[in-house]
Amino acid sequence: MRRSRLVGCGAYLPDRVLGNDELSTRIDTSDEWIRTRTGIRQRHVAADDQLTSDLACAASRAALEAAGIGAGKLDLLVLATSTPDNTFPATATKVQARLGMTGGIAFDVQAVCAGFVCALQVADSMVRSGAADTALIVGAETYSRILDWDDRQTCVLFGDGAGAAVLRAETGAGSTEDSGVLSVRMRSDGRHYQALYVDGGVSSTQTSGHLRMQGREVFRHAVANLAEIAGEAMDAAGVAADEVDWLVPHQANRRIIDATGKKLGIPAEKTIVTVDRHANTSSASIPLALSAGIDDGRITPGDLLVVEAIGGGLVWGAGVIRL
Repeated sequence: MRRSRLVGCGAYLPDRVLGNDELSTRIDTSDEWIRTRTGIRQRHVAADDQLTSDLACAASRAALEAAGIGAGKLDLLVLATSTPDNTFPATATKVQARLGMTGGIAFDVQAVCAGFVCALQVADSMVRSGAADTALIVGAETYSRILDWDDRQTCVLFGDGAGAAVLRAETGAGSTEDSGVLSVRMRSDGRHYQALYVDGGVSSTQTSGHLRMQGREVFRHAVANLAEIAGEAMDAAGVAADEVDWLVPHQANRRIIDATGKKLGIPAEKTIVTVDRHANTSSASIPLALSAGIDDGRITPGDLLVVEAIGGGLVWGAGVIRL
């Protein structure tokens, strides 16, 4: 059975760190208010001259180095972002050129915070079908550019960053003991379009607009939908909660992370949490958390991982991966 194996991860965070205390000097909020409601202590913010492609390239180079693979070996690059450099062409093609990837195909996917899971499913499907042999999937965002910094309900929640992973085709017997992407499941429900959106767009206002969110509505859907879709992915992979070594969730809110883990039966000590340091980096949050877990030695080869995320649309998904 042909499948894709995750062989390297990389991350990049901008140098600028914006702490809660500094935010409290700009808007009516406090460190305690933010931490108790979200678990966030700080977030990284891109420099004025840094684009999403810059963050993506840095994370991609780190992932390729970790995988021991040159960019010339890539035949697929899928970039998940909702903050592209330009309306078109795809930011992925700019990253492709800068990395030195001269063949194959590069394109963007847009599923907001669920973007990395979407990129994972697309790349895994193409590898399984034989359309690609070596793929780079990237989540990269500069949300600081679309935040309303006068809206304390949203501007405290998000940060900038990028994460990347390399997938390589290999064959195996198809058992759950084999390394690789074992399953990915995704869903969407456009009836909740207004729960999380940016109030701008090329065809409507010709502006980028600002992020708007119905926080309670998103929270309500997040816990129920994430647990359900992760359960579906685990069932498809033939694994139980007590077999999971690490839950690597989308880092939106500590309360969502804890509630989802509890519903799945995965204890907090088996959950990778970076929301306190990174805030919500949208499509970048899962690969950033994955890289953090690998870099500090918690996640090791052979571990069974569950990744999950929900974003605007609403779109949500989950995957099961054995390293």
